[in-house]
Amino acid sequence: MSTEFSLDLRLARRKSGLTQKDVAHLLGVYQSVVSDLERGRTIPTLTQIVTLSLLYDRSFESLFSWIMSDVRKQLTDRLRTIPEKVRSYAGTFNRDATLSRLRQRLAAVKSKYDGS
Repeated sequence: MSTEFSLDLRLARRKSGLTQKDVAHLLGVYQSVVSDLERGRTIPTLTQIVTLSLLYDRSFESLFSWIMSDVRKQLTDRLRTIPEKVRSYAGTFNRDATLSRLRQRLAAVKSKYDGS
């Protein structure tokens, strides 16, 4: 897990004035779980991610920018090697348009974050 995420999570908690015990109570977990999250020992569950996002009034992407960046890069790399020709039938009707929109979204996000 990213140290950046752990530090960001700890900073968000401290800025909020909450203790680890407070956050643990709001997450419905033991304090040690919060400590493990803040030390980068464990990755939060989806429910914990949503709760932390609401708790700290932060978007999912701002809390998890490190993983979003990795996933965007992996998707971009995989798009380069996706087979161009597939059997055409009703189930693949929107395939090309979907892949094109995905490429555009990834490129737009890349330029937004990379300034390129």
